[in-house]
Amino acid sequence: MNKNDLVATVATTAKLSKADAARAVEATFNNIAKSLKNGTEVRLVGFGTFSVSRRAASDGRNPRTGEPIKIPASKQPKFRAGKALKESVNR
Repeated sequence: MNKNDLVATVATTAKLSKADAARAVEATFNNIAKSLKNGTEVRLVGFGTFSVSRRAASDGRNPRTGEPIKIPASKQPKFRAGKALKESVNR
């Protein structure tokens, strides 16, 4: 399922126009991203938790040349599925 499929499904399920569903989906994604950027975890009970983890700087190698490179520290978004989501997938 891609974003357009999700918008169409939300529109059908919630009896909204596709434009309204698209705005709702986009607002949801934007607010999750904004919360993560501000360092706030997003916890959706029964679905899962979005969080940010920090990855330390490290040394690596350029696969083409074998030359050593520095990999800078970064923040990585993470998603941990909730119990209800796990159970629904495993039925």
